[in-house]
Amino acid sequence: MQKRWKILSANETKVEALHASLKINQTLCRILVQRGLDDFELVKKYFRPQLSDLHSPWLMKDMNKAVDRILKAFEQQEKILVFGDYDVDGTTSVACMYQFIQSIYNRVEFYIPHRYREGYGVSKAGIDFAKEHEMSLIISLDCGIKSVELIAYAKQLGIDFIVCDHHLPDKILPPAVAILNAKQIDCHYPYKELCGCGVGFKLAAAISEKLKLPEESYLKYLDLVAVAIAADIVPMTGENRILAYYGLKKVNQNPCPGINAIMQLAGVQKQISITNVVFMIAPRVNAAGRMDDARKAVQLFIEQDPQKAIEFAEMLHHDNSDRKEADSNITEEALEIILSNTDTIHNKTTVVYKENWHKGVVGIVASRLIEKYYRPTVVLTKSGDIVGGSARSVAGFNLYEAIHACRDLLIGYGGHFAAAGMTLLPENVEAFKAAFEKVVSETIAEELLIPEIVIDASIQFKEITAAFYQILLQMEPIGPENMRPVFIARNVRDHGFSKIVKEAHIRFVLKQNNISLTGIGFNMADKFPLLQMNHPLDIVFTIDENEWNGNTNLQLKMIDFKLSEMVNPQF
Repeated sequence: MQKRWKILSANETKVEALHASLKINQTLCRILVQRGLDDFELVKKYFRPQLSDLHSPWLMKDMNKAVDRILKAFEQQEKILVFGDYDVDGTTSVACMYQFIQSIYNRVEFYIPHRYREGYGVSKAGIDFAKEHEMSLIISLDCGIKSVELIAYAKQLGIDFIVCDHHLPDKILPPAVAILNAKQIDCHYPYKELCGCGVGFKLAAAISEKLKLPEESYLKYLDLVAVAIAADIVPMTGENRILAYYGLKKVNQNPCPGINAIMQLAGVQKQISITNVVFMIAPRVNAAGRMDDARKAVQLFIEQDPQKAIEFAEMLHHDNSDRKEADSNITEEALEIILSNTDTIHNKTTVVYKENWHKGVVGIVASRLIEKYYRPTVVLTKSGDIVGGSARSVAGFNLYEAIHACRDLLIGYGGHFAAAGMTLLPENVEAFKAAFEKVVSETIAEELLIPEIVIDASIQFKEITAAFYQILLQMEPIGPENMRPVFIARNVRDHGFSKIVKEAHIRFVLKQNNISLTGIGFNMADKFPLLQMNHPLDIVFTIDENEWNGNTNLQLKMIDFKLSEMVNPQF
């Protein structure tokens, strides 16, 4: 698949100034400046995150109200329900808050809505559960900011709500006694990008401070906070980066029994990174809600007995195996549908529908199809008498607006710029396909249908040293707005030893100015003829380590390559 290369620029005056103060590689200085780290103090805080740099929780709007209402519940012996969403952010949020409150107060329970019976967010069934069990305070985590009518219903039943959320509020807010959400327009909390678990963490910190508890009373949950930050794909900047940095340390040194059990089943042999959390821990936790009931994810996280934690982890492991099988089978069937319908080959959208697909994985399948065809994609299945599905976008295209434009054919819809969900009647599926294709075709820029690779900086092979790589490692934890640096090296030649491995991949041996480096390019075998042309290449890659037979060497993890436009006269 053809890709667009976008090379970022930086203010060279700032780069020179930072290089003069830091005395480190100038290419690294260029990347730091691009990321807004353009003076010594900012860089110091970036490379040496400190918990002392976290903002006071009391800066968040309604924090006093929230703490006072919880302490009142303690004093009056009220029953408290901790309520959260069924994804990783929601289940870790509930596990943190439930354990924290339980450590100081015993009249507390937790509730996770069932994905298919109750749907996303605050549910009527959850409120009715609270009423039935004489609970008068619900703390919602990672949800609630849009639940205006349901929280009003709870209020009628005599149940107060404290909402801890990070999703963008609407103009009308729910009638909760306190709303903790830094994205409220009148909230002056300095950092706006906390995940749901991060907001709950702030509430626990404030309660601890009010009750004069030791910091460890809430810092002990940093491993769960790090898992939430990684899984929810929030910006890896500011407080998120500090929390993830220390949370990852705890994951590697002293994780809770639940996280430890997942890592055991995943076969973790060494220290893990945020990337490992995203690809090894998060899918297993999410699978519980996708395939069955996410309550057991919370039970895993709060379990203190290592053997029982293994049992819960095995349940999640089994759910994830089922999820992978369903994901693989449905993706294969979806590709067959696309290939059999030659009329759609030039479409600017993909919409596929089959009645018996598992609705828990249609969003994942949509992402898989974008990897293949790279166009806004909707995957639909049937649930009862209603068709439902998930949509995923390509970078830069507002998917929600396109779905909104088709609203006359839908029963309901929701989502954001990059992802959405919808329900519709079976008889409207074909009309929706046509309408969605028409809207997207009329509004999408042609270049958005070509994947873009964002490149941080140009680099020479001579710069890629062990010392350089050690500084790259200190840029961890990586994530949105702090991604692993992507480099371009120009006028590179094949050394003559590159080869195809396992029929699909390329093992590169490349040289530039008599310096040789190896690399691996997954699923690039179809581009091997370019290497055989003996023409200079421009290559795009990240840098990592390769361990083989007890030896560790730096290697290039190839992203793309093409023929150089100009031959360097040095060759």
